[in-house]
Amino acid sequence: MAGIQEHLSSFLAYIGSEKGLSINTIEAYGRDITFFQKFLEDKSVFLVEKIKPEIIMQYLTFLKQKRYASSSFARIVISLKVFFRFLKKEKLILDDLTLFLDSPKTWKFMPTVMTYSEVEKLLSMPVVTTFIGARDKAILELLYATGIRATEAANIKIVHVSDELVKVTGKGKKERLVPVGKKAIDAIDHYLLHFRKEGDGYLFVSQNLKKINRIVIYQRIQYYAKKAGIYKKISPHTLRHSFATHLLENGADLRLIQDMLGHEDISTTDRYTHISQKFLKEAFARFHPRP
Repeated sequence: MAGIQEHLSSFLAYIGSEKGLSINTIEAYGRDITFFQKFLEDKSVFLVEKIKPEIIMQYLTFLKQKRYASSSFARIVISLKVFFRFLKKEKLILDDLTLFLDSPKTWKFMPTVMTYSEVEKLLSMPVVTTFIGARDKAILELLYATGIRATEAANIKIVHVSDELVKVTGKGKKERLVPVGKKAIDAIDHYLLHFRKEGDGYLFVSQNLKKINRIVIYQRIQYYAKKAGIYKKISPHTLRHSFATHLLENGADLRLIQDMLGHEDISTTDRYTHISQKFLKEAFARFHPRP
C-alpha cells in the first residue's frame, strides 16, 4: 500500500518511454498529479487504495470554482485519466476510477456553484411577512434542500409534501421521493399556514391562486440574487448544482446524489445501485449542510 508520490516517478517514466510525450507535457502531468496529491492530503487520503470517484469529482469541482482556464482544466482531466489507467495497468488499483469522466453528463455536474455563505445570503432575502416573500422563501429553501428542478418545483401539489419527503415528478413523468430538511419544511409550513388558507392544488401559486411556472421561479431567484449582491450567474439550476456539490463536499456518495437528482442517463445510472428511501433520509440528515 502506498500513496501517489511513491508511484509518481514510475508514472512519469512510463508516459515518457511508452507514450512518447514531450518533456514539457511530462512536467505538466507531474505538476497536475502533485497538486492532486496535495488535495488528497488535505482530505486525509494518503493511499491510492483509498481514492474514490467522489474524491476525484470533489477535486475537479474545486478546480472549477478556482476558475481554471478551460484548456488547463481539460489537461488536468487528461492527466488524472492517464494516471489512474496507469495504476490499473500496474495492478495498483482494481478499477479505473475515471471512467465516469467519459460521460458528457459528468461535465454538467461541475458548473459554477454557490458558496455556503452565498446560499445563506440568497435564502435570507425574501421578506416572509408577505404572501410573495413567504412563497419565495419556501421555493428557495425547497430548491436548495432537494436539488429538484424549477419545473419539478412548479408542478408539486400540496398533497405531495410530507414532514420528511416530497414527491417529485421528473422527466418522462417518472416520480421519485426526495428527503426534505426541517428548514425547508418550516418555510413551506409558514407559507401554507399564513398565506395559503384555501385550496389543495399546486403548492406554489400567484396571489390570485394561479399555478406559477419555471420562468417565474427563475425571475424570482434573479431578483433575490441581485438583492443579495451575488454577481455570479444564478438560476434555479445553480441551486440544484450547489445542492449536489455541497452534499459531495460533505462526504455524500455519488450514487446518493444520482438518485436524489433523478438523473436518467443510462450510461450513468447503470453504474449505480438503487438506494432505499430509508438510506436516502439518513444520508440526507448526515450530509446536507442545512438539514
